[in-house]
Amino acid sequence: MYNPTEQFAEISKANVAQATKFAALSFENAEKLVKFNLGAAKVALAQSVESAQAVAAVKDVQDLMALRTKLAEAQVQTAVGYSRHLYELATEAQAGYSALAEEAFGSYTKGMAAWVDKASKSAPAGSDVAVNAFKSTIAATTAAFDQFQKASKQVVSLADANVRAAAATASKAAKGRKAA
Repeated sequence: MYNPTEQFAEISKANVAQATKFAALSFENAEKLVKFNLGAAKVALAQSVESAQAVAAVKDVQDLMALRTKLAEAQVQTAVGYSRHLYELATEAQAGYSALAEEAFGSYTKGMAAWVDKASKSAPAGSDVAVNAFKSTIAATTAAFDQFQKASKQVVSLADANVRAAAATASKAAKGRKAA
């Protein structure tokens, strides 16, 4: 016999499980970001101290100009490295959230399909049109989500390629200045 209360309770349990996974993933990504930024702050402080000591040891203007160029190149390399790693963290987080969303939507779709099947079996006579319309709506929603998912993956792939190309160009430009 069809019991809608039990079915909704199961859907609610699944939603709580998904929310818990989302919270855990969010904390994990926040922890990675904080750890990365603390490490970057330590590196920046160490580089600042090293730069200050190098400036204090300068004896003439030519040495100061050479040091200034060297420090600028080092800062560009550090900024490019920081940006690249930050982008990698963001990409990794995005992939995790996308996987979680796919899983949640898949579970939701299966749950709704099961609910519609059970409800249609105990539906009164003559409600076939409404049940079929609801099934069509679920199928259309699933197809739309799949299309959105494919388009999102293409956009992410294109953005990833553009960011990697920009980072490579910035690295080459900094190295080109160093050689010149």
